[in-house]
Amino acid sequence: MQEQILILDFGSQFTQLIARRLRELNVYCEIHPYNKVPEITQDIKGVILSGSPHSVRQEEPLKPDLSKIKGKLPLLGICYGAQYLAHFYGGEVGKSNSREYGRAHLEIKDKNAKLFNDIRDDSVVWMSHADTILKIPENYKITASTHDVKIAAYAIAGEETHAIQFHPEVYHTDEGAKILKNFVYGICGCKGLWTSDSFIDTTIAELKKTIGNDKVVLGLSGGVDSSVAAVLLHKAIGKNLYCIFVDNGLLRKNEFEQVLDSYKNMGLNVKGVNAKDKFYSALAGVSDPELKRKAIGKVFIDVFDEESNQITDVKWLAQGTIYPDVIESLSVNGPSATIKSHHNVGGLPAYMKLKIVEPLRALFKDEVRRVGRALNIDAALLGRHPFPGPGLAIRILGDITAEKVRIVQEVDAIFIDGLRTHNLYNTVWQAGAILLNVQSVGVMGDERTYENAVALRAVSSTDGMTADWCHLPYDFLAKMSNEIINKVKGVNRVVYDISSKPPATIEWE
Repeated sequence: MQEQILILDFGSQFTQLIARRLRELNVYCEIHPYNKVPEITQDIKGVILSGSPHSVRQEEPLKPDLSKIKGKLPLLGICYGAQYLAHFYGGEVGKSNSREYGRAHLEIKDKNAKLFNDIRDDSVVWMSHADTILKIPENYKITASTHDVKIAAYAIAGEETHAIQFHPEVYHTDEGAKILKNFVYGICGCKGLWTSDSFIDTTIAELKKTIGNDKVVLGLSGGVDSSVAAVLLHKAIGKNLYCIFVDNGLLRKNEFEQVLDSYKNMGLNVKGVNAKDKFYSALAGVSDPELKRKAIGKVFIDVFDEESNQITDVKWLAQGTIYPDVIESLSVNGPSATIKSHHNVGGLPAYMKLKIVEPLRALFKDEVRRVGRALNIDAALLGRHPFPGPGLAIRILGDITAEKVRIVQEVDAIFIDGLRTHNLYNTVWQAGAILLNVQSVGVMGDERTYENAVALRAVSSTDGMTADWCHLPYDFLAKMSNEIINKVKGVNRVVYDISSKPPATIEWE
């Protein structure tokens, strides 16, 4: 039995951070929409209610069914969750008249509060709410305040129900991890059994049991996720795993040959397929980013179907889907908007008739890397920056041609090699070059030019959910710009993207 914490999501931008913090404490957790509460089984040791951009005072507030949870299991309400547990059980929530956004200093009112065990007074916490709790029911007790917020935290007498109006999951809250640890270890009684080794052992055993002697086909991308999924499957079913690495013509420069080599050195059963022309034909004249994604997805499935049909009796398709893909493809009655479609989620056309296996479906990206290290996968492969599923197609604004791909490959190669040479690669979460759909005037030698502008993008992040632009040294950027313009035919201007996420996304399309 795998102990777990259930997180009910009300659409907060921070919900995934709650889950990641718990995973860092070696406690397994799952996020479910607030209106789709799963069956409460014995392995669920506690429940967390997330924050929300919504208000408990709105005409149709988000109301979960807590009949099998509140008073029966340890419960922690965060922000909206705290306001919900006050407002709908005899208290009152109203519009805040004071500043309740940003850093605040916690004043612990109940020194015996389990949630604040070993938390120091005056600890910095992060507030982010427009409403505030004005009154709590009689059996509720205030456990902490701040200068502007009288009811910053409370507990319910006779229950293991606790609530806070600040966000312990964000880095701005000094002792947030310790508060969450107090909840999952001290209050819920979790033992911290969620480790890379336990995941590997359990997953391999489950794969053996589920797949048996069936054959599995897996599309490798050269990225961390599909590579770790391949090694796990290989350990479980050996040569019954058939890997296909498709060159869609949208990979980085020389990536197809280099990655194919590294896979063969790992002992995987891999076939490389050159399908560039099919992808370029499908993308001809297509400029809309979503239509590009869909066209790439369709051709990939067609190529994959053609290749997998050459293997007799294949029953399963393996995918490197990870947990953020799953979460972001769920709808929480509106709060969590789909920014863009995910290439790994959404199933297959009926004609393929393959069952899906997703060994990494429960993991965040940093957990995938930890599992990869435990599996002794090459550090260079595990340390690779994330690369979008549609590849360079979404780094070329507008329609796709072989010449545009050549330009962005050359620029990208200079930029990425430069990051490595100057020991900057590992300080960056993700980097790449974007070919803009504008031309600009320039002068080369004595001649006037009218050629392409490219943007360089490098961001720092812990999980890809939020990201800040990297403050790369000016000398380095100057060197890159000079080298790109001198060496890449068709480019006469280089700019550097200094937008953070939010409001921008990491990729341009």
